Amino acid sequence: MKIKNDILSCKTCVYHQLLFGELNDFEYKLVNEARTEMLFKRGEVIKEEGETVNSFLYLRRGLVKLYKTDHHGKDHILSINKPGDFVNLLAIFSEKNYQYSIAALEDTLVCDVKLEVLKYVVSANGDFSLRVLKKMSQISEEIIESRFEQSQKQVKGRIAQILLFFAENIYHKEVFQLPLTRREVGELLSITTENTIRTLSEFRKDGLIDIEGKTIQLLDKERLENINITG
Repeated sequence: MKIKNDILSCKTCVYHQLLFGELNDFEYKLVNEARTEMLFKRGEVIKEEGETVNSFLYLRRGLVKLYKTDHHGKDHILSINKPGDFVNLLAIFSEKNYQYSIAALEDTLVCDVKLEVLKYVVSANGDFSLRVLKKMSQISEEIIESRFEQSQKQVKGRIAQILLFFAENIYHKEVFQLPLTRREVGELLSITTENTIRTLSEFRKDGLIDIEGKTIQLLDKERLENINITG
């Protein structure tokens, strides 16, 4: 992890309106003085399960995974977060310790804001508090909807869903470097590594995708979307 200093003020951040749009100048100053920009390399753990929750994190660049490790030592990926996401918003008011771990899937830049300052601003600014509550509700609904949709799909539907997710929501193009290993794809979709590899191979044989190492190209997005919908 390296400390960065890319922006002089939260007001100049492209993501400040997502949450901090309701702050006055004094509150901006407090948040700005309480933040630290941290750069993590791919694979670095940003927060570890059981660690004390003492800051608010939002993702400015890169990609992270939230995951839990079971008593057998097996990881289960809960979600993938992209730039502009508030990585630990659901944790900061509920638990004293993280119930999951956070790790970088790519070189990742995170803004870390001291929790005591965020809580002060929440208590002092009603409009900001409502914005925080609304954002928390949106995150909860997205997690519930995503997990429900996944539970209704067979293996092929789940693989199609994640390929479309990366193409449409993360990279916004049909050729991209898959940031997950085959094992991590299985951890995210609750399927085995073997099923992940076999399904990707079947998709390639059927002309749906092309694979070259970690590079994925969607060749027939319409058919993938149909598999995603039908499960």
